[in-house]
Amino acid sequence: MSSTIQITFDAKDPAALSSFWAEVLGYVHPAPPGVELAPGEDGQAAWDTFLDQAGVPEEQRNSASALEDPDGVGPRIFFQQVPEAKSAKNRVHLDVRAAPGLEGEERMAVLERECARLVALGAQRGERHEPAPPMSNGFIVMTDPEGNEFCLD
Repeated sequence: MSSTIQITFDAKDPAALSSFWAEVLGYVHPAPPGVELAPGEDGQAAWDTFLDQAGVPEEQRNSASALEDPDGVGPRIFFQQVPEAKSAKNRVHLDVRAAPGLEGEERMAVLERECARLVALGAQRGERHEPAPPMSNGFIVMTDPEGNEFCLD
């Protein structure tokens, strides 16, 4: 039997970081318990209403956030608030597969377009690694708005 996984990010601002990654991955914020979301309804806004009705103090409402793959295929992603800032290079990182099956200049052009989109969302561009067959098809190293490294692959 295999296990499923959840990917957890420590974050200063879970709501903002989850919104960034929702845009990157096409994921959605799930509905609160017992709440049915209408198609296209914002799960994060539904959580705000849910927490307000539950009497959760404003200062505790951004302690966590989650994302789910709307197709139910990819892992759940959880964001938990921590007091300290990121201080070292990630030992594990995400590879965002933005150009599967593409090679050479075509692949790198697709990665560059996705890189520009993510920079507009708040990511930072790092190094571009050129294709070096057969060991690498090329990729771009980036960081999310809180400094977590990831690769456009």
